[in-house]
Amino acid sequence: MADFIDRLTRYMEYKGINDNQLTVSAGLSIGLIGKAKSGGKGMSSVNIEKILLAYPDLSPTWLLTGKGRMLTSPDINEASYSDEKINGVPLVPIEAMAGFFTGEILVNERDCERLNIPGLKADFVVSVSGDSMEPKYFSGDMVACQRVYLSDLFFQWGKVYVIDTNQGVLLKKVKKGSSPDCITLISENPEYDDIELPFSDIYHIALVKGLVRIV
Repeated sequence: MADFIDRLTRYMEYKGINDNQLTVSAGLSIGLIGKAKSGGKGMSSVNIEKILLAYPDLSPTWLLTGKGRMLTSPDINEASYSDEKINGVPLVPIEAMAGFFTGEILVNERDCERLNIPGLKADFVVSVSGDSMEPKYFSGDMVACQRVYLSDLFFQWGKVYVIDTNQGVLLKKVKKGSSPDCITLISENPEYDDIELPFSDIYHIALVKGLVRIV
């Protein structure tokens, strides 16, 4: 049952939903999910059925056994959550970045190039576009990224992030903002001004873990 709860938790992280949202959507008893997570409590077949009915994209076989894929209609995000891994790190097209974060645009894994580089540990790789981060990152470079969940967000000041915002997807160095409810986005290229970004304008975020450059 612990494996079942672990898989359910991974699916919830993938969907961006919390215990309360799942409880309401599936019509479960209040506190049931929390008790199952913290105490290893079992879940009845009736409650499992409610969850599967509420989330038809969740594969019953994967949820119950861990076999196969997590989703009934797989997309590129799934590889980071499913038990069934695909070799290599997905290279996400720049035009699909916002959708990759939000799930509004699905990118089929069959159509996504994958990088097999020894030692490269990342959730995805994306190509750099533009010159705002030169000379550290040039257009055509690729950055390896690790997702950061907003619920557990803790900025590493001075690090570079890929941030999905109301202004689009940005690659910027992050520093403290002028107030507690915002951050400052800094370009490496001195021709670009710093940007003050409120936390409320951040939709999704990933930490840049490495650089892939073809020379």
